[in-house]
Amino acid sequence: MATISAALARTISSSLHSTMSSTKHHAKSQKPSQIQFNSSSSSVIESKPGVLQIKELKNAALGLLAVWAVSSASPVIAANQRLPPLSTDPDRCERAFVGNTIGQANGVYDTPIDLRFCDFTNEKLNLKGKSLTAALMSEAKFDGADMTEVVMSKAYAVGASFIGTDFTNAVIDRVNFGKANLKGAIFKNTVLSGSTFEGAELQDVVFEDTIIGYIDLQKLCVNTTINPDSRVELGCR
Repeated sequence: MATISAALARTISSSLHSTMSSTKHHAKSQKPSQIQFNSSSSSVIESKPGVLQIKELKNAALGLLAVWAVSSASPVIAANQRLPPLSTDPDRCERAFVGNTIGQANGVYDTPIDLRFCDFTNEKLNLKGKSLTAALMSEAKFDGADMTEVVMSKAYAVGASFIGTDFTNAVIDRVNFGKANLKGAIFKNTVLSGSTFEGAELQDVVFEDTIIGYIDLQKLCVNTTINPDSRVELGCR
């Protein structure tokens, strides 16, 4: 179960305290409030100032909680952040065959997918077109797998093996491929936005019609393992 950080708790408490103090001070200089009934909706309306605005306080607190919830939902793994413990789910590897429901832009998932150390070598049927957003894939093996049309937004694939993997028509968005083995992988008509390949093995990789931004291309071209033909496909200078 998620918990609220101490800093957020202090922020909420401070916000509520300030609002309550301001309201109480204002109430001392005002006449007692009157209550009216709205005939059209039969709802009670406070028509005069001086009464603690509980609804406003509630909205302020809920607003702060919403900000915390959205920020905590993002599963991006920072450079120095520890990975969560390995899942104890005995069927965690098979979860890749189902995928997850996601909001691609933010990498928000309904259930986390932990594929670390799983072996999908030569898997030709069950990974195609799956949503593997925010999946933990480090040290997993996808050699020879058919991963065409997969969605891998914000996945963590450091040290994973994708030798000969087919990523044709896939969306590889903000994936960390650091130190991964991608020899002979196929990125044909693949979106590679924001993905990083620091220390990755990229020999014989196919980059035909790859969709990649200029800044991302500059970073990718720094990798010296890319073959001359692949560098031409990418447009490396």
